[in-house]
Amino acid sequence: MLKVLFENHHLYYLPNFIPIIDVMNKRNQYDIYASIPAMMPKDEKNIFTNALKRLNIKIIISENENKRVEIIKDKKFDIIIVGNVGQLNNIVNDDTLAVMVYHGIGLKQSYYNDIDSRIDLRSVESKTRMLELKEHGHQNLVLTGFTKCDPLVKSENILDFDSMGLKGNQKTVLYAPSFYPSSLDQLLPSLGSISYETNLIVKLHNFSWHQKKYIYQSKSIIELSKKFENIYLVPPEEFNIIPFYTISDMLVSDISSTIFEYLYLNRPIIMADCFKLRTKHQIFNKRFLKKIDIERMESVDFTLRLSDPENFPSLVYHGLEYPLDLEKERLSAQIEYLHRVDGQASVRLVDAIEKKIIDNNK
Repeated sequence: MLKVLFENHHLYYLPNFIPIIDVMNKRNQYDIYASIPAMMPKDEKNIFTNALKRLNIKIIISENENKRVEIIKDKKFDIIIVGNVGQLNNIVNDDTLAVMVYHGIGLKQSYYNDIDSRIDLRSVESKTRMLELKEHGHQNLVLTGFTKCDPLVKSENILDFDSMGLKGNQKTVLYAPSFYPSSLDQLLPSLGSISYETNLIVKLHNFSWHQKKYIYQSKSIIELSKKFENIYLVPPEEFNIIPFYTISDMLVSDISSTIFEYLYLNRPIIMADCFKLRTKHQIFNKRFLKKIDIERMESVDFTLRLSDPENFPSLVYHGLEYPLDLEKERLSAQIEYLHRVDGQASVRLVDAIEKKIIDNNK
């Protein structure tokens, strides 16, 4: 049995890993563990622990980060899979195969910069990104597609509208803003009016629940959902957005990875570029621009663009009434940004891991 650790820098990395875990479980040759850093908020760690219990995965967790690292190091894992560099160099042994499945595929420059020479294999979600990473000098790349989206190939509805207090006979809009920069402040006044004629599901970023700086975002939607019966705020325990993609007719987001993930389903997307920057980023705009992949952002042609918050309701209704608008662009973007939409990205990655291990043992 090969001993493998899924190192989750945050709870929201886990949906990327679950399809990989499923593939490994089916092959019956992996002893699977997962862990999360000690410094993460208590609520976040509790949700993580409960999720792993449901998955029947062994957990390494500690209140002391040095102790957690020591436990992992002593386990001498054959494979460690990470979503960012994080504690990688502290937890790998010399013989450990280090694999990266980056936690996001959105518009932030960290995708290219958060890397380390210790990575033996990096999963890449598209040919375009493969070429860009090579241009940045990255090696040990394997073209897989995006593992997180594998479950979408089944497109099974496992959620119940009644249990969420929503109407099954209405169209459903999924709003999934980033934590920063976020469209939430700008669109908040219009969200209630959207819910009069549609179901509105709000799926917030993990930081909107667990980081002090952004908790105001979850508080504001909690208050809004009390006023409008057709708004459902996804609780932090339901950390995986994938089931909510399946039941929605449209996605609204901003700079989040979700606009690329949702391409899997070829359904309308609104990209809101009406967000408010922090004062320092307003004054020193170049600082903000350095964090964003501007070229990638400008190349997005498969979404309806929202620059003026006042146009939000009309753009939502247009997208729902004419879902075939931009279909050609979405289908083209599937190939450009997701490689294949066949539900096999995790299989391709595990195959590549096994080949790498065989090659290393020759």
